[in-house]
Amino acid sequence: MKKLTLLMLLIFGIQVSKSQELESILLAAREDANKLTEAYINPAMTGLIYGMNSGWYHTAKAHKKLGFDIAIGLNASFVPSKDEIFTLSGLESINLPSGAVTSPTVMGSGDGANLVVTTTVQGQPVAATFEMPEGIQDDLPLGSVPTPAIQVSVGLPYKFDVMLRAVPKVGDDDVKGSLFGIGLKKEITSLFGPLEKLPLHVSLLAAYTTMNVDYAIDQNTFTGQNQRAEFDLNSFTAQAIASLNFPIINVYGGFGYSGGSSTLKMLGTYNLEYNGGTVVDTITDPIDLDFDASGFGATLGARLSLGFFKMYGSYTLQEYNIFSAGIAFSFR
Repeated sequence: MKKLTLLMLLIFGIQVSKSQELESILLAAREDANKLTEAYINPAMTGLIYGMNSGWYHTAKAHKKLGFDIAIGLNASFVPSKDEIFTLSGLESINLPSGAVTSPTVMGSGDGANLVVTTTVQGQPVAATFEMPEGIQDDLPLGSVPTPAIQVSVGLPYKFDVMLRAVPKVGDDDVKGSLFGIGLKKEITSLFGPLEKLPLHVSLLAAYTTMNVDYAIDQNTFTGQNQRAEFDLNSFTAQAIASLNFPIINVYGGFGYSGGSSTLKMLGTYNLEYNGGTVVDTITDPIDLDFDASGFGATLGARLSLGFFKMYGSYTLQEYNIFSAGIAFSFR
């Protein structure tokens, strides 16, 4: 299986030129293989959840009825240094030397650890070696987890805006994926009386995103049948936002809660070879993982308006900090 970055981001047209086999982890006992895969992948999953919840707004001001804008942006989730490596421990089928053994996560850098497997297959002791996947931080924009977003916002009556992000199921026999996101913004500036006469606008925002990717594994590592990976993500955010809207410059910010969950499954059968290929163990549906992330965050950003053309950027402080930037064509 190519690096999970390809699995997660090919739906957006982003491809990492470098690939690395991940299936070799399956040589470890099933429980150990799941532990290693989870530790390696977790920062990317967390970064995706926070990234999907970002970049939903660049002003608190609602559109007029049927006013709209089209925004094209990129959210970059920065992984804390503590999540760039993980320590191998609590593994039953892996021989670990004395002292701490570490390996980069998918969002780290450098080569993965070389590991020796000793376990029992079909009643006899077997051995094999494999190398953990390397980190790919250096291959990614800003060394971050990127989440591109194309978004349409439309004004509704009573100062509501509805926002949509959608990618229909696209791809080919190897990779297929889809994305759908919906957000709702309600301007409440009028509740603050005299503030309505100022360039200050206040709104409440809620948004939800779901993404699914199916990936056919190329069987270059292990022979088998129906080898594929399934990735699903659901994320949500609720925020209070405000902006100061001037003719050219708009300053905006918000505070709220973001969270979500994702799953990764490696399905099909895999013929694992031990003792130089003399012993073969066939396993089915070996990986089934769940990931969760949530927390509060604060955002501060600015937007430059040149008529209907807008450029914006913001930074969010939270567990995984986010830089969001993009352009928009707005017709109010």
